[in-house]
Amino acid sequence: MRYIRFLILAAFGLALVVVSVANLGTVELKLVPDIISGDVQVDPRIQLPLFVVILGSIVVGIVVGFAWEWLRETGHRRHEAQLERECRKLNREIKKLKSEKNEGKDEVLAILDEAV
Repeated sequence: MRYIRFLILAAFGLALVVVSVANLGTVELKLVPDIISGDVQVDPRIQLPLFVVILGSIVVGIVVGFAWEWLRETGHRRHEAQLERECRKLNREIKKLKSEKNEGKDEVLAILDEAV
């Protein structure tokens, strides 16, 4: 299974290299619309190879997707932490009740009661 995964990753990497080599031409990327750039008197144009724009867009999309998913799961993580705290509290209470129940008994009988 590991070899299949490496084969798929190698094919994906090769495809990225082929796309990068095929798109070496430069493109002009505007960071701010012309209406706003006239007011600020800044020329927000960048000359980049097309493959940098393509691969950069993929990376930005992945980062935004991970951040979105992390924010979406915040409620789930909070609920899980609350359940974990409650479970620890109940386990402490069980130990306390068992020790009170077995108080004054023979140690061997207390151990047998705890095992059940």
